Amino acid sequence: MSDIKENMSYVELDEKDLPAYCPNPAMPIWSTHPRVYLDLGDHGTGKCPYCGTVYKLKPGAIAKGRHH
Repeated sequence: MSDIKENMSYVELDEKDLPAYCPNPAMPIWSTHPRVYLDLGDHGTGKCPYCGTVYKLKPGAIAKGRHH
């Protein structure tokens, strides 16, 4: 996750960043909480229940392994 694009409103993920989890490696150590894996659902977005950070798949990225 070294090249995660962080915006003010969300963290943008690529396929190589999956499975999505929070806190991500780009977050400062002082703001850590227990690691939680996020389900990006059918819409490609998920929200951390601890800190509220929103994670979103980049346009065109596919979450492999999801069954529809």
